Amino acid sequence: MAINQLTVAICSLLLLPFAFPSISAYESTPAKPAEKKVDVVVEGMVYCQSCDHYGSWSFKGAEPIPSAKVSVICKNHMKQVSYYKAYETNEYGYFYAQLDDFKMDNNILDHPLQSCYVKLVSSPLANCSLLSNVNYGIYGASLRYKNKILRGSHYEAVIYSAGPLAFRSAHCSPETHV
Repeated sequence: MAINQLTVAICSLLLLPFAFPSISAYESTPAKPAEKKVDVVVEGMVYCQSCDHYGSWSFKGAEPIPSAKVSVICKNHMKQVSYYKAYETNEYGYFYAQLDDFKMDNNILDHPLQSCYVKLVSSPLANCSLLSNVNYGIYGASLRYKNKILRGSHYEAVIYSAGPLAFRSAHCSPETHV
């Protein structure tokens, strides 16, 4: 009799997880690892093109422009603007545009290489504030992938480049440029 009661008790304990599946599922499911955040970043330089090279795409003699503004524009596969933000260059004319909240609805058609571009917005220099289309700064400079990735334990940034872009002076005399 005692053996039968012991057998029933052991069987009951073994069948307990089947009676309460939510408890057993909870206990046996391993903790989900934290998802790695992947950011898209665009970097580049903005210069003041020398009057000696006005009308060309040359950067010989060009000076970086601190506090110049550029915009990053992305369009989805239906040609609708899905991302827009203006960024400012640092004291060396360099911009690092982290595209916060950039989303791709279609991984191929909405990929940054196909959907995003950079345009010149403004220059703080009164003597060098006209937009130039060097590297398509007026119409939109395409992004290039340079196999540059920043990695952390829970962070990854894929970095694209655009430009270099240039403003130009309105006061270049006709005889000084090529």
